[in-house]
Amino acid sequence: MRPSDPWGRLKVLKKRHNGSYAWQVIAGSATLGLVVAAGAVLAAGPWDNGQRKAERALAVTADRTGGAHHGRPTPDGPRPAPSAPPVLPALGTTTHDSPQGPAALRDTLAPLIGVPALGTEVAASVIDTATGEQLYGHGAGTPLTPASTIKIATTTAALSVLGPGHRIATTAALSPDSRTLTLVGGGDPTLSEAALRSMAADAAEALREDGEDSVRLAYDTSRYTGPVLHPISPNVNIAPVTALMVDEGRLDDTDRGPAERTEDPAGDAARAFAAQLTKAGVKVTGEPREARPADDARTVATHRSAPLSALVERTLTNSDNDLAEALARQTAIAKGESADFAGARRAVTNELKKLGVPVAGARLADGSGLDRRDRVTPALLTALLARAADPGRPGLRPVLTGLPVAGFSGTLGSRYGQDSEGTGLIRGKTGTLSGVNSLAGTVVDPRGRLLAFAFLASGTVSASDAEAALDDLATALARPAD
Repeated sequence: MRPSDPWGRLKVLKKRHNGSYAWQVIAGSATLGLVVAAGAVLAAGPWDNGQRKAERALAVTADRTGGAHHGRPTPDGPRPAPSAPPVLPALGTTTHDSPQGPAALRDTLAPLIGVPALGTEVAASVIDTATGEQLYGHGAGTPLTPASTIKIATTTAALSVLGPGHRIATTAALSPDSRTLTLVGGGDPTLSEAALRSMAADAAEALREDGEDSVRLAYDTSRYTGPVLHPISPNVNIAPVTALMVDEGRLDDTDRGPAERTEDPAGDAARAFAAQLTKAGVKVTGEPREARPADDARTVATHRSAPLSALVERTLTNSDNDLAEALARQTAIAKGESADFAGARRAVTNELKKLGVPVAGARLADGSGLDRRDRVTPALLTALLARAADPGRPGLRPVLTGLPVAGFSGTLGSRYGQDSEGTGLIRGKTGTLSGVNSLAGTVVDPRGRLLAFAFLASGTVSASDAEAALDDLATALARPAD
């Protein structure tokens, strides 16, 4: 037995005295320990809310000037470095040099909103998201063409109806005789080759279990109705709007921005699935044909998209037109409307009314903002951003987290330079059409308020000049008053 092994000694004692003496020793030791501990507590002083008062007094008197406390410095030793100030003020923190009200904000924005670069018509709204108070308005209730800032309305409605965890399913259904396999589009434009490969493996396994090694292939796009071409199509900014496509119908390896698109995204997806089935050991007879699965067909493979929260963030960050139109149709389906442009317009508009935002004058001709017939007011956009910032509506938060960050991400990644005062502070959704430029988003002002802003400009001549003017307006909200 080692000298440092007291438990071993107790075991010996237990053996020698049949356990009685050992338990006496243990009990006596425990009692002595409690007495010593109680004395230490009493010596340290009384307690208050879980902390000894003596301990708290020491913390108060200690000289903590650094970011971490490492004990009191010696007279001849180096003093801790001072703590750095916060990069941004905490929400709700007032600073002495910040605008004190709407009048000061109006004086700040007035010279910036009247510059020629913003074209022939400009409308604006700035509100405090916590109170809903309009801090600045310039034609805030005037409907103008929003371009891609309409995606704020599309994504908010989709989240409100479907919830952030919703996923879009693509399935493969096998006929009762195991001779026909149907790829059923659910409306997920982010469906990938990898997803088809996984589905093909599952379908091949089901066929082998049925003793089959060949199959006819069909594909179903009936989840969407109406015309598949957007009014501006064919166009590099959007593919035909169909319930079945792979990688948004892109003909290159990009995942954002303009790209050449296939004219037959559903047929291409079916042919890609056929190729994956062949690799999985299934012979596909004939060419894929468009048809619905039999009523009694069974699902043998399923792929689900990323959660709606992630799809919303991608839609806003990259200004993804294909995803925006898909989300508008998913909203229409959930609301019992037809899954086409008209049904999506009704569904999104009705959901915005339920959210209690001002929809007067709004016309949501599409979900992406590519249609020039779209009309929204700045007041509608700022109200939607305030709803997304509402702590009582956490399901809408991806509308804010998906907004590009000035100088860092998405469509604002190259808009703010390294030396710009707005870099890293502005979050905003951009909008650009020929002669139309817009910016809507959020910023924390010097008073610590989370502001929502929307600036819409029509009749612009130079997109770059208009964008710079819009960026100046947003930056002014984050700048302390002179």
